[in-house]
Amino acid sequence: MQDLKLEIVVLPVSDVDRSKEFFTRAGFREDADFSGEGGFRVVQVTPPGSTASIIFGSRVTDAAPGSSRGGVYLVVDDVVAAQKDLSTRGVDVSEVFHDAGGIFHHAGTEARVPGPDPQRQSYGSFASFTDPDGNLFVLQEVTRRLPGRVGHAIYHSVGELEQALRDAAAAHGRHEQEIGREDPDWPAWYAAYMAKAAGLPA
Repeated sequence: MQDLKLEIVVLPVSDVDRSKEFFTRAGFREDADFSGEGGFRVVQVTPPGSTASIIFGSRVTDAAPGSSRGGVYLVVDDVVAAQKDLSTRGVDVSEVFHDAGGIFHHAGTEARVPGPDPQRQSYGSFASFTDPDGNLFVLQEVTRRLPGRVGHAIYHSVGELEQALRDAAAAHGRHEQEIGREDPDWPAWYAAYMAKAAGLPA
């Protein structure tokens, strides 16, 4: 099957300039601001680190402003730091919370408990905010994805990649000791080892 990569989420807003100011202040990158005939205008912004973008504007959608209430989920490495960063940017973001029923119980607001997940489980900690029209955004902390959910490895710094290579080198050294000879196919061995360590499917 061909890849189906999420590219754009259309957001219904009432005031384009107000929304543009809000999202750029929140740290979203402005990609485009295009106006056409008949009052048409489209603005595209991209959350930091995201491959998918958000568009809003005039005559872009017939949906009522603020009707995106199901939540646009934004994945973060550290929800506490993300919540603090948005707050310092003037975004009215909720306190961090988790759900009493566990990481697979995130349904509504009834079971919310203040603070991050006690075990800091991946997928288990949240914060939320709305744009000026009331469209809902949810921050979700994901530090390690469930099996099958990762299609590529992500290293957040040169140091992190260096450590992954060092770990692979050490493991490969033990592998060569076990087989009693140099391994001429070490690139394939490294690739398989690092993919498994990153949680990628075989």
